[in-house]
Amino acid sequence: MSSKSYPTVFDIQAAEDRLSDQVIQTPILESSQLNEQLGCRLLLKAEALQRTGSFKFRGAYNKISQIPTHQRFKGVVAYSSGNHAQGVAAAAQIFDLPATIVMPSDAPDIKIQNTRSYGADIEFYDRKIGNRVKMAKRISDETGGLLIPPYNDPDIIAGQGTIALELIRQSEELNVKLDIVMGPSSGGGMMSGCSLVLKHYDPRVMLYCVEPENYDDIAQSLACGQRMKLKPKRHSICDALLLETPGDLTFQILKELNVGGLVVSDQATVHAMLVAFQAFKIVLEPSGAIALAAALEQKINLKGKTVAVICTGGNVDPNLFQKALMVK
Repeated sequence: MSSKSYPTVFDIQAAEDRLSDQVIQTPILESSQLNEQLGCRLLLKAEALQRTGSFKFRGAYNKISQIPTHQRFKGVVAYSSGNHAQGVAAAAQIFDLPATIVMPSDAPDIKIQNTRSYGADIEFYDRKIGNRVKMAKRISDETGGLLIPPYNDPDIIAGQGTIALELIRQSEELNVKLDIVMGPSSGGGMMSGCSLVLKHYDPRVMLYCVEPENYDDIAQSLACGQRMKLKPKRHSICDALLLETPGDLTFQILKELNVGGLVVSDQATVHAMLVAFQAFKIVLEPSGAIALAAALEQKINLKGKTVAVICTGGNVDPNLFQKALMVK
C-alpha cells in the first residue's frame, strides 16, 4: 500500500484483540438446497447477529476504546442512518461516555429507538436538504466530543476488517478456500477493511462491493478510476447504503486491491430477505441482505466456486420485514 494512513493487517489484528471480549464471533450459515440451486458453495457470514444487530459495533468500539482516559468526559459525536449510530451509542455506553448522534429524520424507527436505548442523544436532519457532516462537526466543536466517522477512518476500517479475520478462520475450519467474497457497501469501510485482510492472506480471492441501484457510487468510481459523486433521482429501501460518494481513504484501498462493484435492485434485495429467512432462519434488513441478493441473482459467475456473502445487519422495521415475507 502506498499510504501510511492505511491500516495494516497488524492494525486489524490489534483491533481484534481490543474487541475480543466485546463482540460475538458471528456464525457461518449454509444451506445445502441453496448450494445445489446456485451450483456453488455459499457461506453466509451472519453479522446481523452481532451486538447491536450489525457489524458497525466493531469499528465504533475499536475507535472509542482508544480515546485517552482524560479526554473521555467530553464524549463522542457521530452521524449515521442508524447502524453506526447504534454501534457508537453502545460502545459509548460501555465506557460511560456521553454520545450525540446526528440521524436522518426518516431513519427506521427501530434504529432510532435502539440508539436511544443505549443512552445517546439524537439530533435529526432532513436527508434531502441537510448536511449531516457539517452538523456533526458543529456539535463536536461545541462540546469537544470526538467525532467518530462511519467509514473513512483507519480505526473504523480496522475494526470492520476483523470480520475477515473471523471469516478466514471459519473457512479453514470448514476446510475450504474462498474464491469470492461479497459485502454491502456505502462508504466502503467494511469492504476496504475486509479486503486488506483477505488479499493479504490470499491474493487470488475476488472481492465485490454490492450496492443498490441509483446509489452505486463505489461501482461507478471503481469503473472510472476516480471518486464519483452521484445525484440519485430515486429512493432505495436500503436505508444504510444511501451515500452519494465513497470515502477517499476507503476508495483508494478498494481501487488498489482491485475490488469490483455490483449493483442490485430493491426487488432482488427484498427477495433475498425472504430467502434468508426461509433458508437460513435469519432476519436481515435490506442493506444487510444485498450481498446475498447479488449471489442469488448470479451477478457474476459463481458455478463451482466457494462464495462468502457478508450479511451485515438485521435492524429492520417489522412492517417492512412482514412485507418482504409476503412477496412471491
